[in-house]
Amino acid sequence: MKEMTSDEKRAAVRDNYASVAKRDAGSCGCNPSSSCCEPAAKNVDEFAQAMGYSLDDLEDVPEGANMGLGCGNPHAIANLKPGETVLDLGSGGGFDCFLAARQVGESGHVIGVDMTPEMIDMARMKALTGNLQNVDFRLGEIENLPVADGSIDVILSNCVVNLSPNKPRVFREAFRVLRAGGRLSFSDIVAVKPLPVDIQNNAVLISGCIGGAALVESIEQMLAEAGFADIHVNQKPESPEMIRQWAPGTDIADFVVSATIEARKSLNA
Repeated sequence: MKEMTSDEKRAAVRDNYASVAKRDAGSCGCNPSSSCCEPAAKNVDEFAQAMGYSLDDLEDVPEGANMGLGCGNPHAIANLKPGETVLDLGSGGGFDCFLAARQVGESGHVIGVDMTPEMIDMARMKALTGNLQNVDFRLGEIENLPVADGSIDVILSNCVVNLSPNKPRVFREAFRVLRAGGRLSFSDIVAVKPLPVDIQNNAVLISGCIGGAALVESIEQMLAEAGFADIHVNQKPESPEMIRQWAPGTDIADFVVSATIEARKSLNA
């Protein structure tokens, strides 16, 4: 199999999520199964609850914001507080942004960044529908964030960092935009052993949140090299069953797992 370039990987991801936005149907992003837009699209709320979101969460966002694209619930570890400024990497249809907006309140602010124009347009429309005035959606890449230095308290991300072909750059950008004492709260797919070359260069598996997964120890090293402290990558033992459903008939679940990723920018950084 031909090795894909970084640009080819990024284009595959962008094209996939643009098509998801145009369909306005969920569970087709982090799910490489060819049938993902059939029964799964009808059960996005059930899928989100399996990821750790509550029924109240699902009822507290504009209709259609939950597109079933995540692999966990970063809010479960974020401990957001009123007045905080929150950044969501790869904000998609805005689901996690809208939940964050409720938590930080009118004195807080939420910024969603996504590289897909179709997703940004959708999220902005849903923010208007929900009259959520403390949310701002910006078109951009997570490797080059359209966000000022030292302006963010908390960075969320839900199954997005694995999609980047330049993860060290993502973590350096996150460090740049965080205030001293700021923190990361990510849900993502990580590798527990090296991925076979054919998986790493499979466009469907890359855009399906599997082919670009980095080893746990590599993530810890990248975060440390970016300047972060208090780094924790916690694997979710229940996730293999979910991942098997993404690629039935394969051994994908032997290589990757869902995890939470936490880290902090030191107060003296």
